[in-house]
Amino acid sequence: MLKTLRNIWKTKDLRKKFIYTFFVLLVVLVGCQLPIPGLDNAAIKDYFQNSLGDSFSLMNSFTGGSFENMSIFALNVTPYITASIIMQLLTIAIPALEEMHRDGEEGRKKMTKITRYVTVALGILEGIGVSVGFGRGGYMDEYDVFHVALMVLTLTAGGVFVMWLGECITEKGIGNGISIILLINIISRMPNDFYSLYQKFMQGKAIGDLLLAGAVIVVVVVATTALVTLFQSAERRIPVQYAKKMAGRKMVGGQQTFIPIKVNTANVIPVIFASSLMQFPQVITSLFSGSETGFWGKVLRVLSSSNWCDPNHPARSIGLLVYVLLIFLFAYFYTSITFNPIEVANNMKKSGGFIPGIRPGKPTSDYFNSVLNSVIFIGALGLSVVAVIPIFFSGVFNANVSFGGTSIIIVVGVILETIKKIESQMLVRHYKGFLND
Repeated sequence: MLKTLRNIWKTKDLRKKFIYTFFVLLVVLVGCQLPIPGLDNAAIKDYFQNSLGDSFSLMNSFTGGSFENMSIFALNVTPYITASIIMQLLTIAIPALEEMHRDGEEGRKKMTKITRYVTVALGILEGIGVSVGFGRGGYMDEYDVFHVALMVLTLTAGGVFVMWLGECITEKGIGNGISIILLINIISRMPNDFYSLYQKFMQGKAIGDLLLAGAVIVVVVVATTALVTLFQSAERRIPVQYAKKMAGRKMVGGQQTFIPIKVNTANVIPVIFASSLMQFPQVITSLFSGSETGFWGKVLRVLSSSNWCDPNHPARSIGLLVYVLLIFLFAYFYTSITFNPIEVANNMKKSGGFIPGIRPGKPTSDYFNSVLNSVIFIGALGLSVVAVIPIFFSGVFNANVSFGGTSIIIVVGVILETIKKIESQMLVRHYKGFLND
């Protein structure tokens, strides 16, 4: 990684892209600190911290704390991420979108355009929900149609502007624009989180206890990051042999390759889906109805991750079991709609490829299904472990941080993907220079 960074500064084009990306990210960070006028931001922040607990931890992490502070970039990249996930799901369900997805570069441009429209629509819906919720809660200086519309416009414009900045990084910067912004948002929250851990477990302690607490924090963070790195890189390689065939007077083909299937086939999507589904009832209740009592209040406490792994209330950890079950269900569901074993088997058969020891056609698709089921199970298990680690320490030791297993998976994945992209750009430049010589 350090070698890659050094090579960036040695290459003029990449150095310009890196500097351009830096200034765009600086604009994002500044926008995350500009509050929306007409709101009681201090009261909103206290409300999120005291009333909602971890219900907004994922949202706050994805937005770099701008949602908690209600800045003009409060929605940040979340509408675009949600729109992208929706479009991926609709691509499988709607044949016209699936055909568009397969239509090369032109189809990709059309899909991107539709995703932008969906992002704007989601930004408006989220802006209306937040504005009405804050207005009813008394957090707006003036609660009327004009001020609600102004806040909706501000939130939507902020989300769309961040989307545009992400596209600028993709086109003129080092690439992966939205992912890079999401990475910076998560990393920007980490110093505050580590300082909170220092205040809670290390400040004012004896030297022995201080060193022990510091060592435990470092070991947990490093071990979790190492586990995620290994987890993100792991893959199952299925060998594929291509039969030889005559082309004129020569025999061609016969080469052997493999089909890589990532252990974490669905990436972080199952965790995001599961977290969103668990948090949805809490968010709606908190914004529109306030606190609930009775049976519904007990249900909400079970659904809240801030109450899981609490030694004083073990029954509330039932919600953690539901959470893990949802991760498994979404892992199988998402992989099933993004990887079609029948289509892969048919394409292999048409090109003369086969898996050694497996007959082409249906036996090959059955083999893919068998491999996928085992790989998805291992991947979902790894996702669950990484997602539960911060929840466990939060419940048992009250070590609350905004970055958790989900955020670490995103950080590691984006860093690895960006490094590969930069290295590929340097490789292409090397070959261009060689050809020019």
